[in-house]
Amino acid sequence: MAKRVLVPIDGSEQARTALEYALEEFAEETVTILHVIDPREFNTYGGIDGWVDIDDLREQRRAQAEKLIEDARERAAEHGITASTDVVTGKVARAIVEYAVEHDVEHIVLGSHGRSGISRILLGSVAENVVRRSPVPVTVVR
Repeated sequence: MAKRVLVPIDGSEQARTALEYALEEFAEETVTILHVIDPREFNTYGGIDGWVDIDDLREQRRAQAEKLIEDARERAAEHGITASTDVVTGKVARAIVEYAVEHDVEHIVLGSHGRSGISRILLGSVAENVVRRSPVPVTVVR
C-alpha cells in the first residue's frame, strides 16, 4: 500500500523546492498538496483609504490559494503524479499537523525559509513547529 505524503505549500521558492523533492522522492506514494490560509492575516489590513472589507479579503486569499494549488497540481501532473489537494484555514503549523493526523498522513515534506537569529524568534518557524508537533516523520527541505 502506498504511503500518504503531505506537502504543505505557501507560494515561496522553498515550498516549490519541497514540492519538487516530494514529487521526485515519493513518486510511487499518494501525495496531497495542502495550502493553509491563516485567519490572522485578516486582522491587520487597513490602508490610507480606510479598512479593507474582510469578506473581500477572504475571497481574494481563497482565489490566490486555489491558483497556488492548481499550479502545484499541474507541476505534479508533469511528473506523472495525480496529487490530491486541499485548502484549509487555521494557524499554519497547527493546521498542517491536524490535517496530517485527521487524514492518516504518514510523512510530511515542507520547505524551510532558513530564518535564523532574531527573525526566527520573532516570526517563529512553521517548519520547526511542525517538526516538534508532528506524530509522523517530517522532511524539511531548504
